[in-house]
Amino acid sequence: MDREALIMRGREAFGVQAWTAAFEALASAEAERPLDTADLELFAEAADMLGQSDYAVVLLRRAYTAHAEAGSVGRALRCAYWLCKLLAWGGEFAQSGAWLARAKRLALAQPGCPEYAYLGLLDAELHFRAGEFAQMLEVVHQLPDAGDSTDPDLAAGTIMTRGLALVHNGDITAGLAELDDAMVAVAEGTVSARCTGMIYCVVIGACHELQELRRAKEWSEALAKWCAAQPDFTGVYRGLCRIHRATLLQLGGAWPDAVREARLACTQLTAGYGEGAAGGAFYELAELHRLRGEYDDSDRAYRDALSHGWDAQPGLALLWLARGHKPQAAAAMRRVLAETTDPLRRTRLLPAAVEILLSDGSGEAASFADELQDIARNHGAAALRAMAGQAVGAVRLAEGTAREALPPLREAGRLWRELAVPYEAARVGVLVGLACRALDDEGSAALELDAARQLFQRLGAGPDLARVQRLTGMEQSPLSPRELEVVGLVSLGRSNHAIAAELFLSEKTVARHVSNIFGKLGVTSRTAAAAYAFAHGIVARDTAG
Repeated sequence: MDREALIMRGREAFGVQAWTAAFEALASAEAERPLDTADLELFAEAADMLGQSDYAVVLLRRAYTAHAEAGSVGRALRCAYWLCKLLAWGGEFAQSGAWLARAKRLALAQPGCPEYAYLGLLDAELHFRAGEFAQMLEVVHQLPDAGDSTDPDLAAGTIMTRGLALVHNGDITAGLAELDDAMVAVAEGTVSARCTGMIYCVVIGACHELQELRRAKEWSEALAKWCAAQPDFTGVYRGLCRIHRATLLQLGGAWPDAVREARLACTQLTAGYGEGAAGGAFYELAELHRLRGEYDDSDRAYRDALSHGWDAQPGLALLWLARGHKPQAAAAMRRVLAETTDPLRRTRLLPAAVEILLSDGSGEAASFADELQDIARNHGAAALRAMAGQAVGAVRLAEGTAREALPPLREAGRLWRELAVPYEAARVGVLVGLACRALDDEGSAALELDAARQLFQRLGAGPDLARVQRLTGMEQSPLSPRELEVVGLVSLGRSNHAIAAELFLSEKTVARHVSNIFGKLGVTSRTAAAAYAFAHGIVARDTAG
């Protein structure tokens, strides 16, 4: 096939989002003779959509240079925008900043160039990444009105960025309206594929942060259809899409599917450009392992999240709590809350802070629950109201006012059920059961706890299931009575020699018991066996040491 036919085939494949066919045809044409700048841009986008970001960066640099040398400043600035974003996703922030500075110098050659707004979007993104939301909004207010742009990507990107800035400056209603407007532009099919992926991910991510679960679910379903229509789309945004999908699957109770999506996202985002987002994938995977009681796997995934620049709180603190390290968990939550001022970002921390500080016996839990309730009143998202009711109810229950705890708890349970979030509904059910028990209504308590037990069992929420079984007297240990004695002493830090002396056994017999305990519990260390003893009430935590 001659070169012109290859180029035509590449353009046609690009038009129907057949990225592999487009890439291969344009690569073959490029091998014969360098492509012109328009086709070079198509080639770069196809490479980006296939996850070949290193290649896309090289092509965008060439396209930028060609446009700049030809005096096509606007087209050069558009290339610079996508180039800077790709470099940032790859964690190459210095290079991204250098290319932004170079593009700004080029823009001075053509004052009033409409595409200069692309550089404003990059400036706004830098402020967002730094948590400088007021400065971000300032930059956004200086951007031209999106309706005046003839560039669909620029118009949609401006609307999306404005929405994000408004949301993080407290104007939730106006911000959500802008984000919805950006999604309408996507639905019209006028923006490029890479811009479509970007807007989907940003909007769904913002919905998660705002606890707008219904919106997040609606847009995620639309995103899933869009991804299904182009099965060879494997770029950065596909990895981000997988993270959002994993989060929704977790909330909906499909935990095995959520684990699969999270693992795929981890693999995809660490295979090339996307390191900047890989931390989010590892964090989601860590959360799923923690909820299932797979604590060693969870710890590793949280560490992977940290190594990719992601804040592992509050999940890591909740893991420490589950392992019995209450002071460590409480200190972490106090530290991270002291550092976090943005109300939206605090909402993802406050529920964990209440849970951890209640277990630590700290009076701070009540003030954090009140703060969460105030944010929920101002915002109004159903999930946020459920979180607040759950926190307030837990605090009241801990304070010994079970009767006052029930109304917010029942409302929280109702909201979680309406939102189809079974795990949180079951956790609320446990609190309702304990409140009923405190009011001597043992019959209702038994019903609530049994309903929660069945949900935890269906979900595979091992630690929560074990707790409910302890509360209802249903727990059955896989260990023999002698093994229970041994693991209790292991949890107190006794050596095999000391255990042998205390139980009048040989050291060899104790070693065999310890080996059997490890096998039955599926653990590989004395520390993990001790964690089991603590979690299952074999030995009280305050006797350790």
